[in-house]
Formats: sequence, structure tokens, C-alpha cells
Amino acid sequence: MAAKEILKGTVIETEGTALNALYLIGNGTVKAEFPGGEITLKKGDIIGLADINYDSNYFTYTALENITVLVFPFKNRNTVRDLCASNLEITRTFYTSMVNQMLLILTCYARLRTNCDDIYDQAMDYYEKYMDICAKNGISARSLPQFDSYNKLSLEDDIEDWLLGYYASLREFPDDIKHALPDYPAFIIGFLFRASSDIHSTFMACAGMREYYDEKMDIFIQENEIDMFDLYTSLLFRLRQDSPGVDVLTRSIDEIIRFVKAHPGDNEDMIRERVSSYLTKRQGTATTSETETQEQQASPSAAKELANSLDVILAYSGVSDEVANYFRKLIVKYKKMSDKAATDNEARALRTELTKYFYDIYTAAFNQSLRSLAIPTILKMFFNFGYVDEDLAGIDNATYLYSLADHFEGDTTYGVYNIYQWLRAVYDMEKDPGRNEFDTDYLSFIHEQKVKGEITAEQETALAKDPEERLKFELENVFPVVNKITYGRLSIFTPIFCEFNVIKPLPGCLVTTDNIVESIQKVLSVDFGAFHRETVYTNDKAGIPKEFVQVKILPNVILTPNVGTRGVMWQEIEGRKRTTPARFMISAFHLEDLNLTFTRLVGDYRWQMCKRVQGARWNDVTDRSLTSEYFDYVQFYRKNSELSQDTKDKIKQALVKAKNSFKEMFVMDYIVWVMYEGNGSPRLNKFARNILCTYCPFPAELRKKMAANPLFKELLERQEIKIGQKLHHIDNVIQKIKNAGVEVPNEIIATRNFIEGK
Repeated sequence: MAAKEILKGTVIETEGTALNALYLIGNGTVKAEFPGGEITLKKGDIIGLADINYDSNYFTYTALENITVLVFPFKNRNTVRDLCASNLEITRTFYTSMVNQMLLILTCYARLRTNCDDIYDQAMDYYEKYMDICAKNGISARSLPQFDSYNKLSLEDDIEDWLLGYYASLREFPDDIKHALPDYPAFIIGFLFRASSDIHSTFMACAGMREYYDEKMDIFIQENEIDMFDLYTSLLFRLRQDSPGVDVLTRSIDEIIRFVKAHPGDNEDMIRERVSSYLTKRQGTATTSETETQEQQASPSAAKELANSLDVILAYSGVSDEVANYFRKLIVKYKKMSDKAATDNEARALRTELTKYFYDIYTAAFNQSLRSLAIPTILKMFFNFGYVDEDLAGIDNATYLYSLADHFEGDTTYGVYNIYQWLRAVYDMEKDPGRNEFDTDYLSFIHEQKVKGEITAEQETALAKDPEERLKFELENVFPVVNKITYGRLSIFTPIFCEFNVIKPLPGCLVTTDNIVESIQKVLSVDFGAFHRETVYTNDKAGIPKEFVQVKILPNVILTPNVGTRGVMWQEIEGRKRTTPARFMISAFHLEDLNLTFTRLVGDYRWQMCKRVQGARWNDVTDRSLTSEYFDYVQFYRKNSELSQDTKDKIKQALVKAKNSFKEMFVMDYIVWVMYEGNGSPRLNKFARNILCTYCPFPAELRKKMAANPLFKELLERQEIKIGQKLHHIDNVIQKIKNAGVEVPNEIIATRNFIEGK
């Protein structure tokens, strides 16, 4: 045993290190830290004693002042037995110090339990108060994701409730009993090892409570600003000074500030910054001139809510401070650009960086929203419009988006989705991820990984059904590409909503389910069978071993979050199944003629769907189809003696305009077919008209109307003969079913209506 001087601030032992010595404190104080808190050891206490039942230190001991200690080398449990046997005074010291340390930790335990109960009750009280004020002001209350798992403290391995009274009574033993204890070494040794176990059980419970407390403390204030402080301050800035509950809000915010300052943990700098920002903003609000902008007068709640939109989005997303701060710098730099359509290297580099970080933040925020009961309005603006900043958007536009965001939804019964609904449908496994820009779908993508040996067959099976991986594929491989394409101006694209893109009033270019349905119906009024697919139907009960029937599969239309000029037919089917919807993508705010855009999309779909059905023979004219006949017509137009030189020149010009793409040229002719030829205004040459009339036929009523036109008369007469032949076949099928006394299946009835052109 040797005396040792230890200077203030010295770490004597560290948690996790081997227990090699016990230290009897001669004078001074020592801090003993453990995962759930800390206690202070004084003269007569023994450092390391709490861990004698274990092989290592579970505390970190630091000298709070210059101290003197006696050092007892520790090898194993026998060291304690030997010391107790050799020195009665040491035995008494061991007993007294163990009881003292146990009581200190039990006191820490009791304090933590009280704090945990209090913080839960406080949070619930503040949230109920917030909900009440929102209700009184007719404002939709925001939810905090922390409340999804906000429960009262419940420890799996709690301590026995008698421990505190038991060890308190041991300390209160009369002196004569304490002096007699060393005469019973077996009792003392057993007590010390038992107490060591009790200490560990207690500080493990403390660690659980500390974790609970820190987690619940985050609901009041935290780095990402998804907290009670933000709920209260955001609500305060949305309300007028005379609104119901403003005084309660103000007092509550002051209470929260005092509370979090009293329990800062490791967040003192963050708390100081958040509070300072709030006080500055509050002072600014109080001194704001009564002369407000027209937009603020019209919607003061919106104007206040829109303030600091970027901070709200970044806080909600939960991205790191590094990412958030860098993105803020990029936004500031972008704001300062006098020409946001500049194409110099610096401008291109800035847009590239903005785009990358936008999608990183979008992904993080979207994942956060999956765990939220309610999505804040500003986040809905972010998800569905690409909105990030009120200044970039312009206050007029931002206010309009704010008024629109909460009810901007597609109607999935018509296959229309806003981008958030679509991504959520992919995550919920209602929809499969789309194909990437290399025309590879998700299942093919993970199968390629398996073939390359990057994953196992079991992993492939698991990934196919993993909602997070499916969503990740869509977010990384589909969404950024279609967002850029639908924007239209590829060289200056950023996914951020910016005022300079708004060249028409937003209400006039908003795409809704109603005008989508209207535009599609206008196309179908000319090309009624555009979305019908031929498939094999069997029904043993009806006596149908095999019959080709027509089913109508309307496309899914996904609204991308931008102000754009294009739509894109992204894929004609899902996976490999031909009776699945196509996917059309179009900007949420579309600057071009919507009817023209959808006509183009359907034309593109017509071409791609025919290629899908025909497979490798899509351009083989011996197997007649829309694509093979049109391909043959364009490829050999120069040798076609039935075409005049003037017509050949027009075809040549059209090919140049289509950049020598046969598909693009067909789409151009399809637009003419639907928008002009179907309205009695012939523009196509007779070869193109024949192909379109054969494979994109008019409905029955339009055929009757167009039959009087000499340009269509012969074509429609031939068509009627073919229709009659098909009707004869399907009527025979129907008659056989009726003769068998079976009700005619809807699939057969629908196919007959299709043949007739209804």
C-alpha cells in the first residue's frame, strides 16, 4: 500500500479499462461518471470499489481537486478477501464507502426517475396546449414524429423498490453494530460483492433513464428543429397579436427557454443560437410596420409561415449540419445570380451542385415523412413543387403554392398522382419502381447484381420485397431523370422552384385531375382504342378454352414538381405484364398546351406499346403492325412511285424535323391524326392516313361522320368489312355461351363493344 498525490483534473481510471487498483481517498474529492450520471466521492471513499465484482472499471474517475490516495493493487476477488482479513479498519472503510456509493447512485436513480416522469408530463401538457391554440385559431396543428413513440418511462430491468430503504438503514446502524461487523468477515465480503452487483443494476437502470430523458428532451429543442420550440414559435409568428392564445404562447415559449437552458446537456451553443434567432425575429415582428405587402394582407398566416422556409425544410429532413449549411450557401449564391439562365461554366457548376444536394435533402425529408403523422404545409410545397425558398419563388408564387399545397392531390381512381403520392405508392408496394434511363426495371437491376455475384439469391428475393430499397431505386434512378425531362430546358435545369421559370400565372398552368381526364378523353374521342390491350381469356365455366379479348388499361399520370414544358411517356407497361398501366410524367405546372402534350404522349405510347407486343419483329413488314408498316413507309418513301415529289419533299422535311427518328415522325403524324384529321381537316398523305386509320381507328360515331369524306370513304368501307368479320366471330362466341345457359362474361361484352367502336 502506497500513498500517491494526484493533481486536479487527472483522470484516475477510465471506463472500460482493467480494474488493477483500488484507491482510498485521503483528502479531496473525485467525480465518478457512469452512463446514467455521476456521483462525487470524498475522503474515506474507495475508487474502484463499486466494480470489485467485475473485471474492469465501469466508472470514469476524475480528480476534482488535488487529492491524496492510498493505492491497493487489485488482482482479483481474493484481493478484497485478503484485505478484509488483514486489516479491520480497512474492512470498516470498505463497508462504509460501499454503502455511501450505493446511496449516492440510488439518489441519482430517484432524481432521474422523477425527471423522466416530469418531462413526459410537461411535453404532453405543452402539446395539448399547442393543439388547443391551433383549434381556437382554425389552424391545422403540426405533429412531431417523436410523439409516435412518446410513452411513459418503462424499464425492462428496473431495480427492486426496496433497495433505497435497505441501504439507507445500513448507513443508520448504531456505531456498536458497525464496529462489530468486521468480526463477521464472511458477511462483509458477501455484502461487498452483493452491493457491487446492486450498484451495477442501479446504474444500468440510470443509463436507461438517461437515454429516455435525452430522447424526450429532444422534443423540446434539438438540432434539426423538429421540436416543441419550433411548434410554438412558428405558430406565434403565424398569428396576429390579437389572436386567441398569443399571450399563452409567449409565456409558454419563455418557459420552454428557461427549461432547456436549465437542462442544456451538450447543446448549449445550439440552444443559445435558436433562442437568439427567436428573440431577434420576435423583436422584428413586434416592430413591423402596419403597412404590409398585399400578399401578407391577403394571407398573413401564409406570409409568416413562409418565412425561413429553407430552415423548416432542412430541419425536417434531418440532414447533417454540414449538408444543411452547404445547401444554404448554394441557395444564397443562386439567389445572387443576375441571370439564372446563364450557361457559363460557373453557372453550370452551381446548378449541378444545387441539383445534387436538392435530391439528397429531398430523399432525407421523404424518408422522414414516412414516419410522420402529418406533413407540414411547407414540406408539401417542397415535395410537390420543388419549393425551397420564399425569395427564390417570389412572394406571390410562394403564397399561392402555400394556399394550394394542402389540397394538391391527384385522384388515384383515375390513375393521377402527385409525385409524393407516387413515391409513397412505390414505398407501400402498391406500385413497382419504374425503369431507369437504361430501360432496366428494379427486378432486372437486382437480378443483374445477383448474376454478377454482388448479392446472393436470398438477398435478391429479400430486396425484391424491401420497400426502402424499392423507394431508393425510384428516387435515385427515375425521379431525377423525369423531373429534368419534364422541365424541358435541360441546359439550365435545377429542381428548385424559381420565379424566373414562371412565365405564365401559376393558376392558369396548374395541372389537375380534371384537365388530365379531359385531355385524355379528347384523344380517345378520335383514337378510342388507344389504351386497349389484347390479352388471352379463358373461362371453362362459359366454355371458352381460349379467346382474345380487349381490356382497357388507362395510364398512370405522375405530376413532377416543376414548372415545365414537356411530358414524357416513361414506360408503356410495368415490368413484363402487358395488362399494366403505362406511366406518363408531366410537370405539375405545365406551360404548354395540355391537350397537345397528352396527344404527343399517347402517340409515343402507341409506338412503344406496339414495339413491346411485336418484340424483335416490330419493323418486319411481313408481320403487319403499326410500327412495321410505318417503318416500311418511311424507310422506302423515296422509292414509292405513288408519292408525288412534293409529298416526298414534305416527308424529307418531316424526317429532318424529327431528327431522323421514325418514332418521332410517327408521333408528329399521330398529333395531326388526332387534332386535325379527326376533326375533318385532312393533312396527312394517303399512306400515313391509311396506317393511322387501320391501327388507330375512329370510334363508331366518328366513322359515320367521316364516311361522307371522299378521303376516308374507301378506308372506312374496308374497315367496316373487317369489323363485320370480327363481330360475326364474337357473336358466335356469345351465342355458344348463351346456349350453355351461362351469363356472358363482362370481358366478352367489353370486347364486342370495342370491336364496334363504342
